[in-house]
Amino acid sequence: MKRRQFIKTSIVGGGAALTFVQPACRGQKKLQEPSLLAGGDNSRVVQAHRSDVRDRRGAVSGDSVLKMLDAALENLYGTRHDAIWRSLFSPADVVGLKVNSLAGKNLSTHHELVDAVVERLLQAGVKKNNIIIWDRRDRDLIRAGYKIYRGGKNVRCFGNDSAGFTSRVYEFGMAGSQISNTIHSLCTAVVNLPVLKDHGIVGVSGAMKNFFGAINNPNKYHTNIGDPYVADVNMLPGIHEKHRLTVCDALTAQYEGGPPWMPDWAWNMDSLLAATDRVAIDQIIWDLIEEKRAENGLDSLEKAGRKPTYIATAADAKHRLGTNDRSKIEFIKA
Repeated sequence: MKRRQFIKTSIVGGGAALTFVQPACRGQKKLQEPSLLAGGDNSRVVQAHRSDVRDRRGAVSGDSVLKMLDAALENLYGTRHDAIWRSLFSPADVVGLKVNSLAGKNLSTHHELVDAVVERLLQAGVKKNNIIIWDRRDRDLIRAGYKIYRGGKNVRCFGNDSAGFTSRVYEFGMAGSQISNTIHSLCTAVVNLPVLKDHGIVGVSGAMKNFFGAINNPNKYHTNIGDPYVADVNMLPGIHEKHRLTVCDALTAQYEGGPPWMPDWAWNMDSLLAATDRVAIDQIIWDLIEEKRAENGLDSLEKAGRKPTYIATAADAKHRLGTNDRSKIEFIKA
């Protein structure tokens, strides 16, 4: 199916009256944003952990992941999880779940986390075929164990090579890219589901870096340790305003050798991180990686020549994507 026809079919088949979409209204009751809970510019990041998330064979328990997701969101917002999802998303939304599938099954967004998010979205009234699991390429998703499903009544799953990119090039700062039609034309809201891992060029692959999978030319944006490119890409239309929540998969994490799977430097962290502030959560991810590197006798990322300065750039007056100031980040372990 040609991409233009695919997009048209997806819009109609998705059950939403969309052309190039306007953001849908959220639920009726608006919750206070976590970035404002402590007042001023403060942000909240929650780490939920369970020691029973794996069985004796090391397999991840979907039930435990769902409980971790609920704990993360309830500590993030300070209220019950069902009210949170209804506030963040409405039945009119088309919700994209931006996974990270580059590294294959061992270091990609776990299916159990995706299933948990889907379950809560359905309970909030979002229709099955208005939920789209997506990433850069179909083949990456397949290698990570996902099944491609482009239409019909169930949750959809496909890569940018199926949906294509905008004909227009959008620009912000040093970034000039075509944007995935999935986030630009199909979705009204996005849940960001990155993996906590080291990156061999830009230092940290977390919430903001995950949106390199939403553009046509991420290979051009790795110079100067990704600064200011990662921050600039996150300012592009669709990526900037449609992001509503980040839940970072830290069930299996990696502190060296990323972004591909390197078992010698990976560990079972058995955690999820949640935030609405992409800068704050990336600052916490960076700190956690540094702690693990020091624990295992590795140099800091700065000494290794890949300090992720793009995190501070994303917090500057030009971008204002969040805060990287640890004195303004309330880090809660649940």
